[in-house]
Amino acid sequence: MRTNHIALSISALAIYSTNMTSHYDVIIIGAGAAGMMCAIEAGKRGRKVWLIDHARKTAEKIRISGGGRCNFTNIYASPENYLSQNPHFCKSALKQYTQHDFIALVEKHGITYHEKKLGQLFCDHSAQAIIDMLLKEMKIAGIQYDQDIEIETVTNQDKGYAITHNTNTYICESLVIATGGLSIPKIGASKFGYDIAKQFGLKVIPTRPALVPLTFQASLLEFCKSLSGLSVDAIVSCGKKSFAEGLLFTHRGLSGPSILQISSYWQEGQDIIINLCPAQDVTAYILEKKQQNSKQDASNILAALLPKNLAHNICEVHNIKGRIADLPDKTLKALGAAINDWHVRPSGTEGYRTAEVTLGGIDTNELSSKTMECTKHKGLYFIGEVVDVTGHLGGFNFQWAWSSGYVAGQNA
Repeated sequence: MRTNHIALSISALAIYSTNMTSHYDVIIIGAGAAGMMCAIEAGKRGRKVWLIDHARKTAEKIRISGGGRCNFTNIYASPENYLSQNPHFCKSALKQYTQHDFIALVEKHGITYHEKKLGQLFCDHSAQAIIDMLLKEMKIAGIQYDQDIEIETVTNQDKGYAITHNTNTYICESLVIATGGLSIPKIGASKFGYDIAKQFGLKVIPTRPALVPLTFQASLLEFCKSLSGLSVDAIVSCGKKSFAEGLLFTHRGLSGPSILQISSYWQEGQDIIINLCPAQDVTAYILEKKQQNSKQDASNILAALLPKNLAHNICEVHNIKGRIADLPDKTLKALGAAINDWHVRPSGTEGYRTAEVTLGGIDTNELSSKTMECTKHKGLYFIGEVVDVTGHLGGFNFQWAWSSGYVAGQNA
């Protein structure tokens, strides 16, 4: 939607002058979660703020998040839930504006919500409630907000910055870049923020898709296709990092929260290790059954620990047949390892098309952790996903947007 009721639109401004110059205290480029929060806080301070976005729809990433219900934060948000070249960078912003602060804002607006699992908070009804809340707060703060604005140039001026649009120039004391990353290009993701950083000589940590489904070779796909739709609790590990969450078999391979989480840590050429039965040492279990001279076959014994079709397919893949009492210990140990210590090597990821966020971005060494201001260029700020701070799945990335946006809004 367009929000011309909030402020005078660009087309209306153009009536009064051609090649005009307008002045603002703060211009924020990018009207997603971080940009809107920054605008609200700067406006509360009495700053003259112009918030602009190239998209025609408001906050699409908020609207589609959480299956349309917006996982807007996490009760347990802490610095340990974030990846960055500098893991300490996010601490200041998260402390200045916590998940409890945002929850209080949600409650102030009468938005009902629930905890789904692991501290993940979702709107009871629709993500649109969060968007409407932010728009209302922006209106109260007197924010000028315009969409479908294509920026042509960004330059630094004496004591500020200038942007051009439709041959008009807009000058500000503080410029905030909140343009997000490269994830989900169909809703308008672009490399604009990274290009601006490079233009001003800032280092950008190489980016890649994160919280994204992994892809696999054909041999694994056949196994997964036969189990498509089946979900199990699993522990998925890569290197020293592990996640104990749901794993989903699909016709494209493996997905679910545990796979999305580990994708942020996985590097090409690495194996991921999957424990399909975290609550049980499967090798010990089946060896005990053998000692009891069980007449059951391996598939039926495993069905007591795993979904029946998964137990059957694992035995079929490993060509394990017959009574467990008749099988050698070596075979049973290999079967146990196939369940508790399954090594899989992904061939890649599905890319930015389905990635929830972008890993990497503006090097945090270029920014003040207390204000989000660029250390080399006074008045230039970067916030949200465009910065090299990436949260885990479960509302953590929205909390980073709220926190970094709040901090910049207090200082821009």
